[in-house]
Parts: sequence; structure tokens; C-alpha cells
Amino acid sequence: MLFSESGWNAFIDFLAQGLTAASWWQIVLFTLVMTHITIVSVTLYLHRHQAHRALDLHPAVAHFFRFWLWLTTGMVTKEWAAIHRKHHAKCEQDGDPHSPQVFGIRKVLWEGAELYRAEAANADTLRRYGHGTPDDWIERKLYTPHSRLGVSLMLILDVALFGVAGLAVWAVQMAWIPFWAAGVINGIGHYWGYRNFESADASTNVFPWGIIIGGEELHNNHHTYPTSAKFSVKPYEFDLGWVYIKALAALRLARPKKVPPKLAFGDAKPVADEQTLEAIVANRYEVMARYAREMRAAMQAEWAALRAQVGDESLLKLARRWLHRDTDKVPPPVRERLQTLLQAAPTLATMHAMREELRRLWSDAGLSREQMVRELQAWIQRAEHSGVEALRQFAQRLRAARLVGA
Repeated sequence: MLFSESGWNAFIDFLAQGLTAASWWQIVLFTLVMTHITIVSVTLYLHRHQAHRALDLHPAVAHFFRFWLWLTTGMVTKEWAAIHRKHHAKCEQDGDPHSPQVFGIRKVLWEGAELYRAEAANADTLRRYGHGTPDDWIERKLYTPHSRLGVSLMLILDVALFGVAGLAVWAVQMAWIPFWAAGVINGIGHYWGYRNFESADASTNVFPWGIIIGGEELHNNHHTYPTSAKFSVKPYEFDLGWVYIKALAALRLARPKKVPPKLAFGDAKPVADEQTLEAIVANRYEVMARYAREMRAAMQAEWAALRAQVGDESLLKLARRWLHRDTDKVPPPVRERLQTLLQAAPTLATMHAMREELRRLWSDAGLSREQMVRELQAWIQRAEHSGVEALRQFAQRLRAARLVGA
């Protein structure tokens, strides 16, 4: 006989319980801890450190993350960084490796990993966007050519620890990043959620609390300030990845290089000057976010009168969602319906028109610096004499804008 009865029973016990004889809740806890470390490795190492150079990591910490990702995902640093950089360069256009605006939400949500693998096979993508990633001996000899070896070792470890249940643990580990990162963030993060800023793409914040995916939930914030190591920008938002970065920085194991800019104010200048322009352009996304709040407040103040004039509650709700958005981001059918409201609401019409004028200030590449200053001065003067109190106050506030430290 190959096994004695006692040996066979021991083997059955091993298959049933593994080396740990862990209870179900201990296995679940182990799985959650393991997948969370993987999430942290992706957001801190692959995303913020490698793809965007938003922070520096101590070599030992960076290599731990690199090893962990090889062990638990089989992802290659150069491939991930290159694909993500290309996503930013081609966002929502032909060539974007995983935009739901291009491929459709179902494709990206459920087949995001397949899109990733297809782009990883594109040698031109790796050549153009994969620069600056690790190219040492262990990367060339182990991590890149034997990317499947790591996950195979992880499978053996899981089964050794938990027996047959280890297969389920391993399956969850293998599905975790493809679902949450390739599916949810790349898919839902460009399809559904709220937007703090009118970035040039369709990115959204999926949730204001970045806990499950380590802060990646704040995707609109990231696309607005891609080189920032911190993803949260509003007081009610939370970026768990930033908490880990601060902890590593306290231990001198990480150094954030950039965070989102803040719009600062001093005394209002009699006339906007070049420094005022610099402050506004540097913080243009925050400026437009403040303008959006003013538009919504003006609309709310006139809600009863507008409802009586327009008689269409659905149109008012549509306006609250779209009126503060860039005109080229508003679907044509919605744009046509909004014209009905603007014709009935002169205040909103004025604010809407002047919003587009303000946006053109930094969108027009043909303007010289001196022309931009003159355009800003003219815009502020028109706003202050528009007869719209919200515009007057907003323009007055712009004259007080300054760069932090200036």
C-alpha cells in the first residue's frame, strides 16, 4: 500500500484543514489581509510611485511591494506602468487601453483583465510608456520572464496552510485586482459617480471614502491631479493610501513629492495682475468647482420661480446635473433642453455664458500671457457689473486669489 491507514487519515486531515487547522473566520480574515496588502502594493507602488512618480519609496519598501505583486498577482511593473500611462495619454480616445467610453462599460467591468493582457502584449506601448521602471537582475531573470511562478507558489502556500479551502483563498486573491482595479476603477471610475472637477475626461469618484481600494475610489480627483500622491481633496473625502504614505514618511521610508494645489486668498487687488492670473490658472479646476457651486446655489434660490415659469420638474433636475458642466461634455439632446431653461432664466443664462468665457481663458492656446491678463481683467469687470450678485462676489473673490507662499 502507498499509505498506511494512519498515513491516509493524516493526508485526509491535511486536505481538510491544512497545516493551520484554521476556522472559517480565520481563513476569511487571512484572505482579507492578504488582498488588502495587494491593494496597497498596487496603489502605492505601481500607481503613485512607478506610473506617476508622485512619491519616492525606500528601495527596501519598493522591492517588498514588487515581490508581493509577483507573488500574489503575477503583474509586471513595466507592463502596468506603461498601460496606465497610456490610459492617461489617450484617455477616452481610440488607443485608451480600457476606457468604457470606447469599449463599453460591460466589457471593461467584466473583461478588464483581458483588456490589460491584450495591451501588455503591445511592444510599442511598453517601449513608449514603460520607461523608468525596474530593470535590475531580479526583474530580468525572475519577475518578468517567470511572472506565473509567483502565483503558483502562492497557490502551494495557500493549500499548505488551509488545505482544500486554500483553493478558494487563492481564487479570491487572483480575482481581487482584476475585479476591483481592472473592472471597478477602470470601468465604473469612468462611467458612474460624482465629479469634483471638470477634468478633460469622463473620470468619476466612485466613493468619497477610499478604503476598499486604498484611495483609488477617488478617481476623478486623481485624473485632475495625476502627479499628486494624495487623492482626497475635500474635507469629507478619505484616502487610505495617503494614510499609509504618511506613516511610511514618518518612518523615513517614503517621501511625497506633490499634493493637490490649494486655492489661497489674500487681500483683493484693485485690478487682477499677472500673479492673479498664475494663481487662477494653477488652480483652474478648483476655480471652476467653486463656480459650479455658485451656479447651483443661484438655481436653488430661483427654484420656485423657475418651476412656475418652466413647469417641468425633470428639466430643472437635468439642469442641476448638467448646467455647470463644460458645454462639450453635455450630450446634445440635453444641451437642447437646457436652452429652454436658459431662455426663461436670465440670471442662469448670464452665469452659464460667463462660465464658458472664463474657461476659454486658459483653453485658448493662442493667447499670450499679456492677452490672458487683459482677458481676465475684462471678465472680472463684466462679472462685477453684470447685475448678478453671485457673479459680483465671485469676481471680487478672484481678485484676491494668490499662489500659496506668494
